[in-house]
Amino acid sequence: MNKVLFNVDEVKEKIAQGKKLILAGDESLLKELPKGQWIAGTSPYFMGENGGICDKERIFVNELPSWITNINISHYDETNIADIYKDGPDNGFTILIIPAFSSTHFSFALNAPKYDNFAQCPLIGWIAGVDLNDVGKVKPKVISGAENSFIENGAVALHASLPSNKYAEINILNIFTQGSGDTIVFPEDGFSAVEAMINGQKWNFAEYISQNKIDTKLPLVADYCGAMINTSFQSVDQAAKKVNFYAPVFKGMEYKLADPVGDYVTSFCQKMPSESSDKIVFACNCILNYLYSELEGKHTGDVTGPFTFGEIAYQLLNQIMAYVAIEDL
Repeated sequence: MNKVLFNVDEVKEKIAQGKKLILAGDESLLKELPKGQWIAGTSPYFMGENGGICDKERIFVNELPSWITNINISHYDETNIADIYKDGPDNGFTILIIPAFSSTHFSFALNAPKYDNFAQCPLIGWIAGVDLNDVGKVKPKVISGAENSFIENGAVALHASLPSNKYAEINILNIFTQGSGDTIVFPEDGFSAVEAMINGQKWNFAEYISQNKIDTKLPLVADYCGAMINTSFQSVDQAAKKVNFYAPVFKGMEYKLADPVGDYVTSFCQKMPSESSDKIVFACNCILNYLYSELEGKHTGDVTGPFTFGEIAYQLLNQIMAYVAIEDL
């Protein structure tokens, strides 16, 4: 497996060589980097060459292949993030990074499927985070290496054009499936819910979770035209009688709690992409998978990448691995 974790001096050398980089690391390390052809998001959690790790001394480096010669780095916020698909290359892909808990994060999560040209250009990316001990104290950030600007509310994107004999394909790996339990429908879109219809009956959702001893490590799963899409629980506020999520639930969609997974690593490796890891130019995995499945020091196949506060594969997803592979025509 190739080395993907580097110290600051090694990353500086790559930038000086004109390498096109997707970076993740602690904010203090990223602040030491010069301008260049790179974008980054804060996160100290990675699936590195030696397995899952929390590392504040090194930077995760995703180096794009040398034959990707035409890139464009752009900055967005909630006023123009709807242009993300229109700005994508005719043949290529876009990598998007958004800081967790920002208004841009919420806007993208709720509205991406309504954007002009939705899914017309391959879009992948992640939600930047922080050390879990610093949530609520330190704001996640994204960085445009072109300007060396650190952004708390906004997004950075790298639009990469491909040669005419290649194309990009976005995929997700989801080990969760819908269980056979209750059908849950929410009355409105949002990152939180007070009420829900459970098998057609109105419930306070926090009370439903408490009374039924629901394991909130398991996500809600909805069937989007055959694709199993997760929404993860962030917290259950019994005082406020409200449930908070890491991604939005959508009005009228039918959700079910996921079936339990016995062994995450085994389940993950069984579903690993058939593509050679050499074809995968970017991947990310969810911080909840790192936590709940105790992935520190463990490998999940040959795929590396940051552990993130949300994964982007055309729209915001949870508790999955997202990746982009480059295929030959």
